[in-house]
Amino acid sequence: MKISVTIITLNEERNIERCILSVKDVADEIIVLDSFSTDLTQAICIQHGVRFEQRKWEGYSQSKNYLNDLAQYDYILSLDADEALDDELKEEILRIKSLNEPEIYSLNRLTNYCGKWIKHSGWYPDVKVRLFPKKGSYWSGEFVHEELVFPANIPVKQLKGHLLHYSYYSYKEHRERADIYSTLTALKMYKKGKKASFFKPLLSGIMRFIKMYILERGFLDGKMGFKIAQISCQSNIFKYKELRRLTQEGE
Repeated sequence: MKISVTIITLNEERNIERCILSVKDVADEIIVLDSFSTDLTQAICIQHGVRFEQRKWEGYSQSKNYLNDLAQYDYILSLDADEALDDELKEEILRIKSLNEPEIYSLNRLTNYCGKWIKHSGWYPDVKVRLFPKKGSYWSGEFVHEELVFPANIPVKQLKGHLLHYSYYSYKEHRERADIYSTLTALKMYKKGKKASFFKPLLSGIMRFIKMYILERGFLDGKMGFKIAQISCQSNIFKYKELRRLTQEGE
């Protein structure tokens, strides 16, 4: 089995080198698709000898499908720039490369939040299908939270180790990105004809906090668990307020 590693980037100078170095031993090619970064992303990629392509951003699914088409090998390992393989996962991938078995592989993602590894809060375990055959696989999703569609007749096997996710470096960054996702999700919901009642934003936010901090034991993640639940609560409120705004403007 030969593997094409695909990565999308936009101003990822603080993450991309770690990502590339983590896959160099398992990749038969590394392709980075960049949306015209203005930082050192391009220079770092060229320094490490990866294939570097640039293209106007057209959304997660379209960008990843374009990357799939660029891949020259039968299997694709799809990563985000802020992710990296740990040593155990690298060993697992090296092991299966010699098997040539037609399987799909899921990875367990472990998130680092402001310097702390998060083991609860609904963020772990976080199993993602990321190693898959090029033929018959594609990414689906119009606005946000793209999903991989893959051949149903091929079994999915989870690999040992972790996909390390260096998500947010500050609370401010988390809130800003969460609100971007909330805006996109609200637009997606609006396009599907969904609506929100007057009380929906507040009730949804409260329930999100209770779920993440109490039911999913975010309190065991200490201060970080509280901040994750708090920001998720605020963004949920924002999402449904945005949905209400879109609905009112459309009437």
